[in-house]
Amino acid sequence: MASLATQCYAAGQYNYQGWKDMFYCISPHSWAYMGVALSIGLSIIGAAWGIFITGSSLLGSSIKMPRIKSKNLISVIFCEAVAIYGVIIAIILLTKCENLPKDLTPLNHDTVNTFIIKLIIDDQALWSAFAIFGAGISVGLSNLFCGVCVGVTGAGCALSDAQTPSTFVKILIIEIFGSALGLFGVIIGIIQAGKA
Repeated sequence: MASLATQCYAAGQYNYQGWKDMFYCISPHSWAYMGVALSIGLSIIGAAWGIFITGSSLLGSSIKMPRIKSKNLISVIFCEAVAIYGVIIAIILLTKCENLPKDLTPLNHDTVNTFIIKLIIDDQALWSAFAIFGAGISVGLSNLFCGVCVGVTGAGCALSDAQTPSTFVKILIIEIFGSALGLFGVIIGIIQAGKA
C-alpha cells in the first residue's frame, strides 16, 4: 500500500492508473478531519433547518392562538439536541484523529512551487481514517434527516395544537420517534469510531 501511495508523487510525475490511485494519494488526515467536519456541519445544518421549519409554523400559528407558544417550544429543544449530538461525536472523532500517525514528511524544497512529498501510509492509518470519515458522514447525514423530521413534525404539532389542543401529546410522541433517528446515528457513529 505504501509503495502505491509513494508512486503518486514520484519525482513530481503523477502515475495515476485510475480513481483508486487518486483516493490512495489523499492523506488519511484529510479523510479523518473531513469526517469530523461533516459530523458537526451536517448536524448543525439539520438542527437549524428543523428550528426554521418549526419556528415559522409556531410563529404563524401563535398570532391567532398565543397559548401554543410555550408548549410547542419543546419541538425547538428537540432540534437543538440534534446539534448537540453532532458536537459530541465530533469531540469523540477528534480524539481518534490524534492517534493517527503523522504521515507527511518533506523531502525536498527546490522552489516555492515545487514541494515533493513522500507519503508513508500504512494500512492501519487508512483503516482508522476511513472509519472516522464513515462515522462522521453517518452521524452527519442521520442528524440532518433527523432535524428535518423533527422540524416537520414540530410544525405539524404547532398547527394541530392551534386547532385541537388534545392532539399535542399524540403528535409529541411521533416527534420523539422522529428524534430517535439522530440517536441511532450517534450509536452507529460510536460503533464505527470504535474501530479506528
